[in-house]
Amino acid sequence: MASRLERFADELKEFYGLLPTPPADPFALFVWELLSFQSTPQKRTLAFASLKRHRALTPDSMSKIAQKKLEDSVKFAGPPFEQRLRALRTGMAVFQRHPDLEATLRKPLPIARESLSVLPYMADGGADRMLLFAGGHRVLPMDAGTTRVVRRLGYEEAPDEELPHSLEVYRRVSIYLTHHAASTCTEFDPHCGICPLRDECPSAKFTR
Repeated sequence: MASRLERFADELKEFYGLLPTPPADPFALFVWELLSFQSTPQKRTLAFASLKRHRALTPDSMSKIAQKKLEDSVKFAGPPFEQRLRALRTGMAVFQRHPDLEATLRKPLPIARESLSVLPYMADGGADRMLLFAGGHRVLPMDAGTTRVVRRLGYEEAPDEELPHSLEVYRRVSIYLTHHAASTCTEFDPHCGICPLRDECPSAKFTR
C-alpha cells in the first residue's frame, strides 16, 4: 500500500504532468542546482537547455565555451547573474581538480556526503539532491521549499521514514515536492484554490 507521501507525489504528477528529472552526472547536476537558485523551473530549464545546446555541461567543455555564449545561457535563469557565473567558474575548477568525485559519490553515504564539502553552494538541499540523483543514495532533500510543503501538509519532521526503500520513489517524491513548492505552494500567496492536495492539507483551510 502506497504511503501518504507517495500518494501526494502521484497526485502532483497527475496535476503537473511529467517533469524533467535532475541529471545524474554530478557536474551537470551542479549546474542545474545553480540555475535553479532564486529562479523558476521554467527559467532554469531554458538556461540548462541552452548550455546543453552549446555542449557546455562538462567542466572542460564549459571552460572552453565562448564567454558570451556562457553569459547568454546563464541569463535565461534570471538574477543573480554575476553570482551564478562566479559559482559556475568555481565549480568548474573544483570538478577539474577532483575527477574522481563521481565515483566517490557512489561510496557509502558518510564518505559521499563528506566529498561534497569541496563544492560551493551545496546548502539548502543541494547536497542531498546530489547524493540522491548523482550518488544513488536514498535521502530526501529538504530545501526551504520542500520543508514548507511538508509542514503545510502536517508533517513536523522530514517524512522520509514512511517511504519504501526505493530509489525511484525517493526521486519522484523529491521532484514533485520541489516543483510544487516553486509553482503552487509558494512562500507568499500560495495558490491553494488550484492545489490538488488542498483537501488533505491542514494549512489550506486558512486560505479558503
